[in-house]
Amino acid sequence: MKESLYLTTLLHIRLLVGFLGERAQFAWWPTAFYESSSRFFLEPVFSKTSRLAQYHGIIEAARRLHDEHLNVGSYHLFRLPEEVEQDLHVMVQSSVGENFIIQVLKNNEIALDSLRRLAEMETPVRMGPFAIGNIKDIGSIDSVKTIASAYLAAFSGGTKTYPYLVA
Repeated sequence: MKESLYLTTLLHIRLLVGFLGERAQFAWWPTAFYESSSRFFLEPVFSKTSRLAQYHGIIEAARRLHDEHLNVGSYHLFRLPEEVEQDLHVMVQSSVGENFIIQVLKNNEIALDSLRRLAEMETPVRMGPFAIGNIKDIGSIDSVKTIASAYLAAFSGGTKTYPYLVA
């Protein structure tokens, strides 16, 4: 997969799962960074970077939950190799991240539909942690689709899942 397409897809999945995991959607973590009222609290403190603060807020909340359920050294959607994390940080600040946030992170229905399109396949619901492969495969389209479909199945099935990659 081309690196820019792979990173864009990974960012979109990360944003969608982060949004859907918030308390107003499926309540996997107790945050409300993408509720409309959050900007009123973030903008006075982060006047130029409130979107970035929202992004890092959901990433950290999701990372903590996943880390509680996975072994140290595991990689997952919210804990990736440092170079990938840096690329995603840059991308979320670009028009790619900004436009996606504005267009898609509005409600459950739109977000789930977007996640469904990214997954392109259905997988059975898997509760809890499960290995999907090796971290070196994170750039493959199959790995990215597997991650998206795992979260889609969990949200649709009313359970929590933690797909991970091993080093």
